[in-house]
Amino acid sequence: MNAFLFGVALQWKLDLRNKGILLTYYIVPLVFFAFMSGIFSSVNPAAKETLIQSMTIFGVTMGAILGASAPLVELYGSEIKKAYKMGGIPLWTATANNFISAFIHLFFMSLIIFFLAPIFFAASVPAELGVYFASLAVFILASLGVGTVLGLLVKSTSRLTIVAQFVFLPSVMLGGIMFPAELLPKAFASASVVFPATWGFKQMTSSVLNVRFILPLLVILCISGIVIGIRLRRIGME
Repeated sequence: MNAFLFGVALQWKLDLRNKGILLTYYIVPLVFFAFMSGIFSSVNPAAKETLIQSMTIFGVTMGAILGASAPLVELYGSEIKKAYKMGGIPLWTATANNFISAFIHLFFMSLIIFFLAPIFFAASVPAELGVYFASLAVFILASLGVGTVLGLLVKSTSRLTIVAQFVFLPSVMLGGIMFPAELLPKAFASASVVFPATWGFKQMTSSVLNVRFILPLLVILCISGIVIGIRLRRIGME
């Protein structure tokens, strides 16, 4: 157990020294938050009601899909994998370390938005904080599940960049954070249900834990877990 916790702490520190990870976990989401919050608030004052949720959805989705997936491609696609095998270290520990480290980073980034948005942009604070943070945690887990699947399935960083963008862009465009989902064409609205961002936004703007919104996130997380388990087993056999 101590070795596992040490691995998580080590991965967390390595992430802080990785410029690419810092960009996707902190810098780009927070710059987007600082720039777009003022625009959203000016164009539509009602956007302040869901500003915290919108900016958090964007930041978590970027960090999970574009950030958390990258270290996995680099690890399992390099000689580091052989070092794990030679050292008798289970390959799943690298995935688990990356998952937990990413969760901590994204939750911390979300806290920064939560505390700064009311101060600088007069954003409304969620009425039920317990519900909000529980919803946030489930959303981060589901998003990281998808990001981890991408990191394990895609075998090169160049290809990952393209594939991850195909997941990230529809997530933020169709998830309801840019404009109301009711304005989307029916085909796009139907397609949006496969992305965690859609359900995360609905749940995080709700004052109660709504099963209709939480359940899809848990389903996405469970399916991701199954795919991750299958993929790790195949990687171990390669």
